[in-house]
Amino acid sequence: MVSLALLATCGTPSATPTDLPTTGADSIPAPTASPSLDAGAAQVAAIDGMVLVYIPMGEFLMGSTDSDSNAYAGESPQQRIYLDAFWIDQTEVTNTMYARCVQAGACQPSAQTKSYTREAYYGTPQYANYPAIFVTWFDAQAYCQWAGGQLPTEAQWEKAARGTDGWVYPWGMAEPDRNLLNFNLQVGDTTEVGRYPGGASPYGVLDMAGNAWEWVADWYDPNYYVRSPQRNPTGPDHGLGRVMKGGSWNVAGRNVRAAVRGRRTPDYRYDNVGFRCAR
Repeated sequence: MVSLALLATCGTPSATPTDLPTTGADSIPAPTASPSLDAGAAQVAAIDGMVLVYIPMGEFLMGSTDSDSNAYAGESPQQRIYLDAFWIDQTEVTNTMYARCVQAGACQPSAQTKSYTREAYYGTPQYANYPAIFVTWFDAQAYCQWAGGQLPTEAQWEKAARGTDGWVYPWGMAEPDRNLLNFNLQVGDTTEVGRYPGGASPYGVLDMAGNAWEWVADWYDPNYYVRSPQRNPTGPDHGLGRVMKGGSWNVAGRNVRAAVRGRRTPDYRYDNVGFRCAR
């Protein structure tokens, strides 16, 4: 197996300052009543209006087997991991949601106002429900703390993406196609969140393959799975950048598997990098 050292990128747009986005920041939904805590139960977060999905406690299969020909170094050994219950954002954090954090003074404005093909992306009503991109790991963590949570651990993210049966992709074992996710330059840029309900995970979590890579809390260590704790792992104390999961709009199908472990330095930002939070 080879190492997935770099995330696929497409072009290098120049960074420009951006004004404070204002799209959708006029109201904040109130929280819903507490749901029954069944797998996939949902509620709306009070601060940012995100739909949260409940992931119950229990074990799941994390990583890839040595026999998986698509696997990269650092994905094995596959192991059974126990996690306490948690909530995770149903979609990637959107431009509208990120704008609320900026207006609250808890987040930095985006360093880039455009996306790969769009000259106006942040602060534009047309793209209000598209993923916030060009965010560093620090930006993502600041947002999650403002919203009442934190970045998911790699294990939390992967369980929410693939469930407990060792599925390769959020939707199961079938190969990716354009009806399930945004990948492989088929759209050529980000799409609005939640556009591919057929690609939902077993818990109903959306966009966990393609669209934008997602920061998680952990440092990356290619050998971490060899010594990872079997209960609630939080990653090593240091590593070769922070882990990113899920692939993006401009990567091939091999790189949208739930077990793929991309990584970048935490100050990295680009047009195919976003995030979601856990609580």
